Amino acid sequence: MADPFLDDADTARLVAEPAPGSNAPDMSVSELSARLKRTVEGAFGHVRIRGEISGWKRAASGHCYLALKDDGAVIDGILWRGAASALPFQPTDGVEVIATGKLTTYPGRSKYQIVIERMELAGEGALMALLERLKAKLGGEGLFDPARKQRLPFMPKVIGVVTSPTGAVIRDILHRLEDRCPTHVLVWPVKVQGPGSAEEVAAAVRGFDAILPGGPVPRPDLVIVARGGGSIEDLWAFNEEVVVRAVAGCSIPIISAVGHETDTSLCDHAADLRAPTPTAAAEIAVPVKADLEHTLSSHGLRMLRCARRYHERGGEKLTALVRVLPKRDAILGPQRQRLDDLAGRLGLTLERRLGAGRRELDRSAG
Repeated sequence: MADPFLDDADTARLVAEPAPGSNAPDMSVSELSARLKRTVEGAFGHVRIRGEISGWKRAASGHCYLALKDDGAVIDGILWRGAASALPFQPTDGVEVIATGKLTTYPGRSKYQIVIERMELAGEGALMALLERLKAKLGGEGLFDPARKQRLPFMPKVIGVVTSPTGAVIRDILHRLEDRCPTHVLVWPVKVQGPGSAEEVAAAVRGFDAILPGGPVPRPDLVIVARGGGSIEDLWAFNEEVVVRAVAGCSIPIISAVGHETDTSLCDHAADLRAPTPTAAAEIAVPVKADLEHTLSSHGLRMLRCARRYHERGGEKLTALVRVLPKRDAILGPQRQRLDDLAGRLGLTLERRLGAGRRELDRSAG
């Protein structure tokens, strides 16, 4: 029985036919997705979105995928490999950021997303939150444990320095080492700020650690990781996880001299010793040669005085012993007297023996 509330125009048909008076053409799914893509990209060609990172992951291709969320909504995002490699920090879930890019659609899943060209932390508060989160994570793994710290060599023959080759830091370190105790220095030049600086610092630390003893390049006995002062953003490369793990895993003792005395980085916690400044690191690394020479001279004089004193006391003891020893004549007198007595008795005995021999010879001859 036909439904009285449906007329002939609304009745479902087996084969689709254009509706009378309709001007909507038939579109394929791909055509609709393409039109949506053009509309979204045309209306939102450049946007800045503030949100919290969620579901961060890096694909084998190098592209990174994430979601940005706030209290009321979520939007997917993607960073192509080039943009991901230029990030000045390592994103993690829960960090609030400001992402700059353009909106687009992904027809394969019928969803819109933001293609991120640049991503920055949403203020210093977000930066400190990221720092504390990373510090808690690495500290939980024991990378900052005091039991992992190594003792520094008293007088290293070779010192490796990881720093910028053009800044004032390397000049200060070299001058201070020259003043205190000239030492063979190997400089591994790296960027200490900006994209890729963390990877260069970590590679330099691992490179020093990979040098074999006895090879063409001498293996450092001590490594100094140094950088001048700056803001927390300038020093951020030394808070990156890749640097902290490289420093903590190095078998060569490391002094961290990043920033000024009030600056503290995660590299400082992972190193075997923190120096307040690069110049102080050079002072800690080697003793003062003049002080050593003075100490050696003092020890030599003390050794001579001790030997002379020992010799003098030995002579005094010998003199005291000689005084209590008996005189030579007193010791040898009885022996001399006995010798004279035996000599006299020997002559008498020989005369008796000779007379007895003559008498026996006379008897034999008669």
